[in-house]
Amino acid sequence: MSAVGDVGAVTMDRPPALDDTALMGHPRGLGLLFVVEMWERFSYYGMRALLVLYLVNYLKWSDGDASRLYGTYTSLVYLTPLIGGYLADRYIGTRRSLVIGSIVIAMGHFSLAFQSMTSFYLGLALIIIGTGFFKPNVSTMVGQIYREGDARRDAGFTIFYMGVNLGAFLAPLVCGYLGQRVGWHYGFAAAGVGMLIGLAIYLWGRDKYLPGIGLTHAQNSANAAAQGAKGLAEMEKVNVIPGLIGGVVGLALALVLKGGWLGYAFGAIIGAAIGTTVFGSKGEERNRVLAIFIVSFFVVFFWMAYEQAGSSMNLFADRHTNLSVGGFAFPSSWFQSVNPLFIMIFAPIFATLWVKLGKSGKEPSTALKMVLGLALLGTGFLFMVAGGKIADTGVKAGAIWLTMAYAFNTWGELCLSPVGLSYVTKIAPVRFASLLMGVWFLANAAANKLGGFLASQTENIPKLGTFYMIPVATSFGAALLLLLLVPWLKRLTRTVKA
Repeated sequence: MSAVGDVGAVTMDRPPALDDTALMGHPRGLGLLFVVEMWERFSYYGMRALLVLYLVNYLKWSDGDASRLYGTYTSLVYLTPLIGGYLADRYIGTRRSLVIGSIVIAMGHFSLAFQSMTSFYLGLALIIIGTGFFKPNVSTMVGQIYREGDARRDAGFTIFYMGVNLGAFLAPLVCGYLGQRVGWHYGFAAAGVGMLIGLAIYLWGRDKYLPGIGLTHAQNSANAAAQGAKGLAEMEKVNVIPGLIGGVVGLALALVLKGGWLGYAFGAIIGAAIGTTVFGSKGEERNRVLAIFIVSFFVVFFWMAYEQAGSSMNLFADRHTNLSVGGFAFPSSWFQSVNPLFIMIFAPIFATLWVKLGKSGKEPSTALKMVLGLALLGTGFLFMVAGGKIADTGVKAGAIWLTMAYAFNTWGELCLSPVGLSYVTKIAPVRFASLLMGVWFLANAAANKLGGFLASQTENIPKLGTFYMIPVATSFGAALLLLLLVPWLKRLTRTVKA
């Protein structure tokens, strides 16, 4: 049986399929989750590449309104996983959540293919709900494949992350081309087809390659009890009272601050998450939970800047960038494939680097990797400052400026996102596994909302060279503050290698 702090499989009888090394030294179940996540991300990034361009160029919305809707939509996409993670932990298990989420997401994309505002908003709502069921649980299942203390975990998450980015690379090329050159609704429909392909592959391979993975902890408790394990059922009990109190307190604070309906939702959910996990744990468990909340706070600064890719940087490509190469004019949405292409190129290099540094005892802690990630992100936006200054003169900027920005943003992402997912699965108490993965995505939710607000400020800060100095400052500032907190985070997680 795994330790309380680990999210690995908790059954006593571990199926041999979870210990094979056929996939580059990893279990083949990792490959199945790689493919499933690839198609889910194909659907998400296909729609993401089109959303702001569709609102501005087809529906004739203003930049500010389009960016604000983009921020609200993407924030809710990362907010609902907190609820979906809790439901998976307590009631339905991650494998059922994946199926439910996939079906609802596909329905959402197909709804967007109909040309009415009612179906447009319905489609967004369905994708938001479906992602809540899907997103935290597929990442948790990757962690469940590995035993406690398995040194391959960070590398496994980096390989899994390549699946995310393979889907993200293909999506703008297919959905973006269909949307901008054939018809917007064809692009949206293609995203739904991708989601159904991912669901079919998962249903085909889950029992063979992921046996026992994705059951509820109550089911795992029953399995373990049948084999004489002691106390696991008690470990799974969660007192809901602290969560209810926390939710009420968070909602009250949001009401005082007049945060609007989305602010009220954030307040209630954050309060409930803190109440359930922080006050529902003690000792070493509580220290680990606190560490997750601290690093999640800094993740907000990263994704707030990074998510300009789908809003202000997307419009920068569409309006202010030379899109011709050798006489061929490509759709501006194709720039959305640059970042995932770089991920696929550099992810194996980073995965190998972490393994080699780990073997030599020189691997930096997760928190220190995140510091480096924020610093690289800030550097990337310096290229946007330079490109923005060119655009401010009325001349279209060369593609090199966006390309270099995406390159540095990619390197920063590789230092923060996959290792962050791994970090949560290492240190989260098992009974809060998917819930705390939801907390990780909650940081993305807040960041996306703030990122949409930031992008909307291009209406108030028309000089692009000046506008892009904002993410430069926030990224470097967050990196410096997190660097100062690294020693404390190490003390909070001193019983695990994190």
